[in-house]
Amino acid sequence: MADLMIDYITSLDGFGSAEGWPGLWGMGGPDYFAFLAEDGREEYTTLLGATTYRLFAGFAETGEEEMAEVTARPKVVFSSTLREPLAWANTTLVAGDAVEAVREMKQGDDTPLRTIGSPSLARALLVAGLVDRVRVVVFPVVNGATGGDRLYDGWPDVRLELLHSRTLDGALTLLEFAPTVLDGPPGTAAGSVGGV
Repeated sequence: MADLMIDYITSLDGFGSAEGWPGLWGMGGPDYFAFLAEDGREEYTTLLGATTYRLFAGFAETGEEEMAEVTARPKVVFSSTLREPLAWANTTLVAGDAVEAVREMKQGDDTPLRTIGSPSLARALLVAGLVDRVRVVVFPVVNGATGGDRLYDGWPDVRLELLHSRTLDGALTLLEFAPTVLDGPPGTAAGSVGGV
């Protein structure tokens, strides 16, 4: 069975971007880029929602060197608004139910699956009990005034078991967790494991 990982970059207060700030909040350093290169050598299929697809496909069109590896990787985009043929190479469009499609993908192949961005897709897959790992790189900023793309809005209660942590460039924190969806707060009658 394929392993599914949600993969986020975030500010400390849970935003995926911030108005007026450069990409990676201007803090991507040599350790972070080496981590990305190392990670990029692993085999996996990238899962995206339509909004993230449009953003990343736009980056790829500009010929940014960092996008070459993502362009070469197999990708699946879930959307009822996009139409084939898709411009971004190696991308398959799924217009049907994303949860059912990912459930079939997990059963049908051992190739790992990863979301990138795509908060709505990640939330739906987590609620459905399909997520095996959550990996977050936390950038040491708070974007209370300028933040966009709140990553955890609408999530259920989730207990996270820390599997791995690492500091990159003396400032960024990489955290990898095994998630357990809860029916309510731990230690209460409702705090039992839900939906998984």
